[in-house]
Amino acid sequence: MAKTVHTTNCFDTFIQVAEDCPARTGEEPPARAGNPTVAGLQYRMIAEAPYKHTSDDVIFATSAPGRQLDAKATKKERSLARDEFFSRGQACLRASGLGKRFGWGVHADAEGRVAIYAVDSKRYQALARDPDIKQVRAMRTKRA
Repeated sequence: MAKTVHTTNCFDTFIQVAEDCPARTGEEPPARAGNPTVAGLQYRMIAEAPYKHTSDDVIFATSAPGRQLDAKATKKERSLARDEFFSRGQACLRASGLGKRFGWGVHADAEGRVAIYAVDSKRYQALARDPDIKQVRAMRTKRA
């Protein structure tokens, strides 16, 4: 019996910041106790290579199992670890601190590759008004 593989990828979608996001501009997520947070790792990965990685790439690479793989891991080891990770549903970038707390909208292109835009940028505003792109919001931090 084959395992079901879940995905967090979305296509032609813009994830706007959450309604209760406190940031009015895009902020780089700070380190906590000298270590980068998951949001910080996601920020760095996407900001350094816009439209290179899919949501699944980012979610896996910044997860605990993804970070535990070292540079010496083979392609097969990475593939098996990724398949195991996505055999259960995972939170997508709507649940990321980028849109919930730090003021970053996430755009997924037609191929599912992602880039981030600061809430106060012209590109963010243009994407948020684009009728050809599915519009969703990052998840709220607090209940309504």
